[in-house]
Amino acid sequence: MNAMDQTGTQPLSGVRVVDFTQVMMGPCATQTLGDYGADVIKIERIGAGDLSRWSIGDDPGGQQNPVFCSLNRNKRSIALDLKSRAGVEIVHRLLARADVVVNNFRAGVMERMGLGYDALHAAYPRLIYAEGTGYGTRGPYAHKGGQDILAQALSGVMARKCDPTDPLTIYPTSLADYSAGMHLVQGILLALMQRERTGEGQMVSVSLYDSMLAMQMQEAAMALMRGVDFSWGALPHNGAFATTDGALVVVGAFKENPLREISLAIGLPDLSADPRFCGFELAMRNRTTLHDILRAHFATDTTAHWIAALEARDILCAPVRTLLSALDDPQTGINGMKLRMPQDSGDELRVVGSPVHLSGDGFALRLPPPRLGADGAGVLAELGYDSGAIAALRAEGVLA
Repeated sequence: MNAMDQTGTQPLSGVRVVDFTQVMMGPCATQTLGDYGADVIKIERIGAGDLSRWSIGDDPGGQQNPVFCSLNRNKRSIALDLKSRAGVEIVHRLLARADVVVNNFRAGVMERMGLGYDALHAAYPRLIYAEGTGYGTRGPYAHKGGQDILAQALSGVMARKCDPTDPLTIYPTSLADYSAGMHLVQGILLALMQRERTGEGQMVSVSLYDSMLAMQMQEAAMALMRGVDFSWGALPHNGAFATTDGALVVVGAFKENPLREISLAIGLPDLSADPRFCGFELAMRNRTTLHDILRAHFATDTTAHWIAALEARDILCAPVRTLLSALDDPQTGINGMKLRMPQDSGDELRVVGSPVHLSGDGFALRLPPPRLGADGAGVLAELGYDSGAIAALRAEGVLA
């Protein structure tokens, strides 16, 4: 491990990460490493930086919009001209002291800068080279631009619906980016553990496409082994239903006769005795009719009324809430999932925390999301550049 912060008690204290990532998949991975003690040095383009600083049209001057802030705490930023020999030399000095380098560029970008895996592994055999791609490093899609929504579409996720009559839609949360980012973290940690035994670094590769396929592991196994389109959401005893003041979801799982239990809980005759719904296959075949009956009944009272009635018979259920409602829930605060941190601008950073809770020293909010290039001089000083050399690099446009 890197010698920096050896006195730290977080799990990744002493690990240095050189971070070329941008947008979401890569940054959420490197943020997780930083959250648990790694020294993450974010390499950015002079004048623009990470695409997520400005691509949503929020705070275009300061480049500190909430999307960027949500993905880049616990990092330091250095803005370099990587087309210059001096800029690449700075990167090599960083890599010589680093444990991990991470990128999520299209295939070939790192190689064109002389920073591909083969070159870096030869120069720095202990370095772990981690990359996130759209579709993998080989094959017909390797050079295509990857993006979360495209991965939803190509992997089959977008085509899967609880009701076949529902229109196609884009899932509004970045499933592929987040899952691939967390898979990238897993791969990096595994490679760090392996290096402790072998002394050698290796390549870690994760793609949006593979992560979306892996997320469908149950459904894929049913399709491959039984030829069946399986969906938990489409089971006849599961559903989302409007009430007089909102909506709730019901999950009829882990019951011998879930339809009977639901019927008794909400005051309906035992629908499992109805010839149309008697047994799983008939209930599945007539799911639309069954849900029409349930929908009409749930529409007669409040969400709280039905939640109480269902929970009294130990039926799994929950209200359908907005994100703001969930963030205001006391459970969210108890779990430490809301963070507040002042910034130099005087604004308060308000983002979600880490879902991984350790009984020892785990997550720490050490650094706010960095301004573009804000840590360049400090990083170069650690590498042995004196003030005159730093000033010269700035004058030459190598360093912002």
